[in-house]
Amino acid sequence: MSDFAPATEIASARAALARLQANMRLTIRGKDDVIDRTLVCLLAGGHLLIEDLPGVGKTTLAYSLARSMDCAFSRIQFTSDLLPTDVTGVSIYDETVKEFVFKQGPVFANVVLADEINRATPKTQSALLEVMDRARVTVDGAAHAVGSPFMVVATQNPVDYEGTFPLPESQMDRFLMRIAMGYPLPGDELEILRAPRLGYDAIALNAVVTRTELLQLQALAGRGFVEDTVLDYILKIVTATRTEAEFKAGASVRGGLSLRIAAQARALLLGRDFVIPEDVQEMVAPVLAHRLSLARQTSDALEERRTVVAALRRIVAAIAVPE
Repeated sequence: MSDFAPATEIASARAALARLQANMRLTIRGKDDVIDRTLVCLLAGGHLLIEDLPGVGKTTLAYSLARSMDCAFSRIQFTSDLLPTDVTGVSIYDETVKEFVFKQGPVFANVVLADEINRATPKTQSALLEVMDRARVTVDGAAHAVGSPFMVVATQNPVDYEGTFPLPESQMDRFLMRIAMGYPLPGDELEILRAPRLGYDAIALNAVVTRTELLQLQALAGRGFVEDTVLDYILKIVTATRTEAEFKAGASVRGGLSLRIAAQARALLLGRDFVIPEDVQEMVAPVLAHRLSLARQTSDALEERRTVVAALRRIVAAIAVPE
């Protein structure tokens, strides 16, 4: 692991992140924990899946994040008739040059909102696999980079809703984190009711972080120091999921790496350049839960999520915390 970062660098990063937090709070009321987890995912350079009931602010959260940064943004409305080429792009024959020219799809942006991703067929969902893993699209044997930074923020309704297709396990594994919005507290919801009714596409937020600053923040998060005892703590948690009777299969190696990266990002969000066990504990559920499925069959997606999270909490509680 790297040396500790200078205090001035950490202070500058914390100031930039505080601007992002304050900006997003202008439209996302009473959900500081949701905003913080979204920013952790951004710092870690990962992709975010927001799963919850319709109308609780999933798309508004994604828009608020995108509008707070001076980066290219695009939105893809996923529907059952959406084709893979509608996402990635397609080669079109150009009469002027007498050859095929690649026309970029909406995935070519820094922040891509994949709205209601599970309303598209598995074939179209799979069009995101390569770009989420390698930040590039391959069409007709030619690779096209989508740029840096690159983040997919996907929203989906619970999988047992009519007209939805469950995301395949390989697709779920590409998301660093899965979070839920939840209903706001009564006081916060009253403020929402008092505000003028505006669509999420009319959100007027100024960008408070540049693309260059964002890349520097992500690089700094990746340099966060992780002591060997904390790495061993992460390994014990991941290994325990592989022997847990509740789960059909345990977390993958990618899951363990994702847990470390998310813990580093959380540390930076809180103004530290080193990871403590609490960072790991707070990231276990959002990073690992969507990568695990129950050994027993259940038709209730919400019940399965609660059972998986409860099992993860038991695992964490049973493992000694390093000093």
